Amino acid sequence: MGKERYVSYGKGDVFAYRTFLKPLNGVKQIPESNFTERSNIVFGVNVKVEVGGEKLLPSFTEGDNSLVVATDSMKNFVQRHLGSYEGSTIEGFIQYVGEEFLKKYEHIDTIKLIGEEVPFEPSTRLSASGLVESDLVFKHSRNEKVVAQIEMIRTQNGIEVVGQNSGILDLQLIKVRGNSFVGFIRDEYTTLPEDSNRPLFIYLNIGWEYEELQDSTGVVPSLYVCAEQIKDIVTSVFHELETPSIQYLIFLIGCRVLERFPQLIEVHFQSQNHTWDSVVEDIPNSEGKVYTEPRPPYGFQQFSVTKEDLQQNKEYADTNNLSK
Repeated sequence: MGKERYVSYGKGDVFAYRTFLKPLNGVKQIPESNFTERSNIVFGVNVKVEVGGEKLLPSFTEGDNSLVVATDSMKNFVQRHLGSYEGSTIEGFIQYVGEEFLKKYEHIDTIKLIGEEVPFEPSTRLSASGLVESDLVFKHSRNEKVVAQIEMIRTQNGIEVVGQNSGILDLQLIKVRGNSFVGFIRDEYTTLPEDSNRPLFIYLNIGWEYEELQDSTGVVPSLYVCAEQIKDIVTSVFHELETPSIQYLIFLIGCRVLERFPQLIEVHFQSQNHTWDSVVEDIPNSEGKVYTEPRPPYGFQQFSVTKEDLQQNKEYADTNNLSK
């Protein structure tokens, strides 16, 4: 039996910026975050679009371009539809673009879109009452960014979404103390010393999936999960926990996210350990130390937290009289 041939092509790095997109208001409030709204005065997104279908095969095998939508046309399609998008989230935008693309080009069977935020942050200005946020001048941020992905197929019954997820890319956090790593296997290959109080520098990619697709778009703001709130949960749990390992840290973060947002079915993590190497251990009259960048290679972890994990963690906490 032969493997079904995979046929696709597309366009990457499709940048689009819109000013004064509909703001996101009315989000659910959670204890870990002061986030209440997203102004969307500057909305930036970098889209990758990939399309596929059996009718595209002759373009590969025969050089027949009669059914090829030029990737330049894909770029224009994405960018121009940002002007007609009436929602307020990246998830909603890429779903809108995907649906409209499949309606326009009926010979295309599948479409996959990935939208990465191009983040901008408000600057400050001097006013009569002191320093306030500017609603005109924004800084291009080089920090973590929101990402969303959607995959659609054409069926006999119409357009069907077969995959959707949201997330945060490249969140980098350092906790200067209150982290340990002890009790691991020690044998003839072990050179790493145990450490009961180390700084911990982690990189995190975090993703989450909704039980109901429509909740991901932000049409009902109270059911939309904002990346800003996820980041605040991460930092809150990191601060609270006497961290015995990155593995346990991401497990508890995932449980907290699912507790706050029961409309999600799963939270998944890709984490890396970039903890600094020590240079100066003792500084007179100071609790500080001097560090440098860690030597490669780095350790990483991948893990998914489900609602079943949340329930088991609650039962474990209740049995052992543990607080959150």
